[in-house]
Amino acid sequence: MVIHIEARKKPGPHPENPLDTQIKVRIDKITIDEIDFCKEKLNTTRSDVLRKGVHKLYEELKEK
Repeated sequence: MVIHIEARKKPGPHPENPLDTQIKVRIDKITIDEIDFCKEKLNTTRSDVLRKGVHKLYEELKEK
């Protein structure tokens, strides 16, 4: 008789790259207005706007 027991998983999403690191930045009013503009146009969050910006800049610099 073989009994197969699976490890119990936590409910909810399990991203491959968990967002477990926080950073704090100081920015001016113009920059936060630009981030909020992008946030509204993309219907997303400030964090997502910043992540997309970093990824885009990274790809541009990597090509040089």
